[in-house]
Amino acid sequence: MARITVPNDLDAHWMPFTANRQFKAAPRLLVGAKDMYYTSHDGRQVLDGCAGLWCVNAGHGRDKISEAVARQISEMDYSPSFQMGHPLSFELASRLVELAPDGIDHVFYCNSGSEAVDTALKMALAYHRIRGEGSRTRLIGRERGYHGVGFGGISVGGIVSNRKHFGTLLSGVDHLRHTHDLARNAFSWGQPEHGAELADDLERLVALHDASTIAAVIVEPIAGSTGVLIPPKGYLKRLREICDRHGILLIFDEVICGFGRTGKAFGADSFEVTPDLMTTAKGITNGAVPMGAVFAKKEIYDTFMTGPEHLIEFFHGYTYSGHPLACAAALATLDIYAEEKLFDRAASLSEYFGKAAHALRDLPNVIDIRNYGMVAAVELSPRAGEPTKRAYEVFVRAYEQGVLLRFTGDIIAISPPLIIDEAQIDHLFAVLSEAIRTTA
Repeated sequence: MARITVPNDLDAHWMPFTANRQFKAAPRLLVGAKDMYYTSHDGRQVLDGCAGLWCVNAGHGRDKISEAVARQISEMDYSPSFQMGHPLSFELASRLVELAPDGIDHVFYCNSGSEAVDTALKMALAYHRIRGEGSRTRLIGRERGYHGVGFGGISVGGIVSNRKHFGTLLSGVDHLRHTHDLARNAFSWGQPEHGAELADDLERLVALHDASTIAAVIVEPIAGSTGVLIPPKGYLKRLREICDRHGILLIFDEVICGFGRTGKAFGADSFEVTPDLMTTAKGITNGAVPMGAVFAKKEIYDTFMTGPEHLIEFFHGYTYSGHPLACAAALATLDIYAEEKLFDRAASLSEYFGKAAHALRDLPNVIDIRNYGMVAAVELSPRAGEPTKRAYEVFVRAYEQGVLLRFTGDIIAISPPLIIDEAQIDHLFAVLSEAIRTTA
């Protein structure tokens, strides 16, 4: 492929979650994508080691998805979702609940993980109010949690840099302790042995605030954006038990875990814990068209279905909820997942992938390696006075050598499309190994 000239003026675009001045001095532009590879603006093939942004689970450039979207836009480009509907949104909802854990059987559409989180939080608050427990207004997140960038999401989220510039955020929010425990769990394979007792931190918050004031707890089954924190054995089950004991809704943020990343449809399946609400996005359309969805238990949906039938039950929604193009992309994506058995493929590759990750444990500055399913993280010791810089240099070096990775803080995250093969896994970790050595 011929080299693509970098645009002359990069200044107008204020880029998200990016060091804008640094990027614009040496831009990294992607101009094409197919299967496991991006094409860079200078004509190089770059192995995608992070599924775009945790979302391209079925690989890039899938004809089935692009053809479905093309057919839909030629037939109907947009349909209002308030007091109107279109067939694909109902078909998709039925397909999605077939994948969901038993008891979760309704889907509410939005356009991103951030919107899914804010939607789920509003559902939880309204649910208790309708049931006559309007005092339950408090929301509980977790330190180091990431739940998108809406005001609800950053309020219950626990990543300091995502919160500190934006004032007091929502009132009535508290946080559980995170589960990262290097002293006891470094270099764990899969779920760490230690830390189930950290779920009891919820009992501390119940004692502090009283259960009658707490609406919901929201956690990621695997905390992704903070650096792939795997839940300790028994932790999520204990959290479920405590929520049940006190009448608190449990929300799983499945935006990253969902659609095969853990080797099953959802993290809830892998860890055998069913929440009351699940937020999803990313892999729902393979990243092809923005979409998010909240999955809800029947009890929650039925609670809203009261009062005169002509009245709106839930005063919430988005202009693009259940957008026809997103539904077409999602249905095609689900077909690919099923036809190619990609969730099973992820499960079968997970041991090979995990061994490749843990083979890096003796490299310079590596202080932890974590893995579960088809996601892993390599944590590096920070340079004195220069936090995040070592991981950033590893990220850049790997990109220069043809592999795209994610970095967060001083952690490298790896979450490739589920179509990756063993040879590509070998190449990915060989490049990462070289990048860690050369940036020591």
